[in-house]
Amino acid sequence: MNGSLHSSPNVVDIKLKRGSAGLGFNIVGGVDQQYLINDNGVYVSKIKEDGAAGLDGRLHEGDKILAINGAKLEDLTHQVIVDLFRAAGEDVELRVLKRFPNHGNGPTGSQPEPKSSVSLLEILVALAGVAALCAYIYMRLPRKHF
Repeated sequence: MNGSLHSSPNVVDIKLKRGSAGLGFNIVGGVDQQYLINDNGVYVSKIKEDGAAGLDGRLHEGDKILAINGAKLEDLTHQVIVDLFRAAGEDVELRVLKRFPNHGNGPTGSQPEPKSSVSLLEILVALAGVAALCAYIYMRLPRKHF
């Protein structure tokens, strides 16, 4: 592919070999099914861990696919894009705009850092509980009157 399509450090070319289960990822987007407002782009919505993309480790959810085998994915309907993927053959080259640039060409199997499972609301509820317990204990302490 030539370098004219969004040449930047965040754009990478990824070659995948189609496996028995396809390329191993799902996409969203197109002119008729915009994933982001005012953006007709094609985005990776899900990576199947045991699929070609998951085993390769360079493609991540949220990455924007700019082209497949040199064909730009601009101003196309979702179905046309899906048909391009299906007809792409066994060896597929993707031009990808990385959502998180530090994942660009990392080692195979690199994954984003896991997100914390504790929400802000849970932290606030825990702090409120601790404050209530402290208030209860304080109220129960004997007081000396002078």
